[in-house]
Amino acid sequence: MSENKSEVIVGGLVMAVAVGFVVYASQAAGLSGGGSGGYPLTASFRSLEGVSVGSDVRLAGVKIGTITDIDLNPQTFRADTQISVKEGIAIPDDSAIIISSEGLLGGNFVEIMPGGSPFNLESGAEIEDTQGSVSLISLLLKFVSGDSAGSGAE
Repeated sequence: MSENKSEVIVGGLVMAVAVGFVVYASQAAGLSGGGSGGYPLTASFRSLEGVSVGSDVRLAGVKIGTITDIDLNPQTFRADTQISVKEGIAIPDDSAIIISSEGLLGGNFVEIMPGGSPFNLESGAEIEDTQGSVSLISLLLKFVSGDSAGSGAE
């Protein structure tokens, strides 16, 4: 009987750790309930490689929102993206939005580069100055082909 009691206690501890991990992971990923209190903005990118729904939106390296929806526009063949920005963060209407990388092996995120306009984007506005992601493979191919052409010219 004591063996059965210890199994129940160990099982309860495992369940408590699992629940704690799920709560921690959801808070770290920004999935916790309670309403984010953000306002929507849109942007249209040529390429969203490495970015998906739930990816971070950052300003000066600080997370200020998330990607909430991505759709392919069949007329322009661009990725129409909707982001949610935390309330209280005013973004100038001449700001740019780009896909950035956390490093060579890191993931991608969306970065807002603020402009200098005294007017701010309204809820639902579109950020028109966009820069899509750059493929690492295509950069490496350009480097290799450019390097081999340069070394044969001696």
